[in-house]
Amino acid sequence: MTTTLLVAALLMGFFGSPHCLGMCGGLVSAFGLSMKDASPAKRRGLVATYHLGRLLSYSFLGLMAGLIGTTVLEPLMKGNSMPRILLGLVLVLVGVTMLGAPFLTKLERFGMRFWQILGPLRQKVFPLTTFPRALTAGLLWGFLPCGLVYGALLIAVVAHNPLGGAALMFVFGLGTVPMLVATHKTVSWMRDKIGRFRLRQLNGVVMVLSGMAVAFVPIIMTNMHGGHDSGAQMNHGSSSAMTSEAGDSTHHDMSQMDSNMHYIDADSETMNHSQ
Repeated sequence: MTTTLLVAALLMGFFGSPHCLGMCGGLVSAFGLSMKDASPAKRRGLVATYHLGRLLSYSFLGLMAGLIGTTVLEPLMKGNSMPRILLGLVLVLVGVTMLGAPFLTKLERFGMRFWQILGPLRQKVFPLTTFPRALTAGLLWGFLPCGLVYGALLIAVVAHNPLGGAALMFVFGLGTVPMLVATHKTVSWMRDKIGRFRLRQLNGVVMVLSGMAVAFVPIIMTNMHGGHDSGAQMNHGSSSAMTSEAGDSTHHDMSQMDSNMHYIDADSETMNHSQ
């Protein structure tokens, strides 16, 4: 797992957090209402605890995604350029999703079914009056269906590195934390800045360009290098042929000179004999 992918996951989580707030805002409000009787210090501890649970849940999902990539994809792509191409295409897909394309909505619908199955278990953790309950709530929260989460998981799959996949999803979750723990005033300011400067769309464009570079630039460079090698081989062959021809010509001229010298010597001997 490269540092570049980790940074991409962090930015993906941060600039996509307005979307996360729309998906998770109701859940955050419900958590806050359940902690209304707690002291400010304990409330801050409970908030940190359920976010920790969410990050751990994301890390577990990333670990599973990396294992899938290792056991399923990696054996099929040894000795070829498919891992790099697939990673690049996934980055393009995630970038286009951040631009607003609804490519991962079907996955969200599938995830919603699982989220509904967890309904009875989610009800048991309320109210969030203890730290174990807060941690459990955060662990369950990690399974809330979200297209950006699924996009990050796809990156973890194609990276086919279990520990790297866990780290990627943990960093992605860290990127979403500021928006989800900020006050109402701060949230409004952050959403305004991200929307005004189109930072989510800009990050999507960067991911698309990065994916295209990962997938196709090495192929182009290889083809260019191959063409250069071919030209060099042709030049080497032509040079060898010219050298061979020059050598043959020189050998022929030397042979001709030797023959002429032989005739001159013979004529000289004949003249001397006559005298």
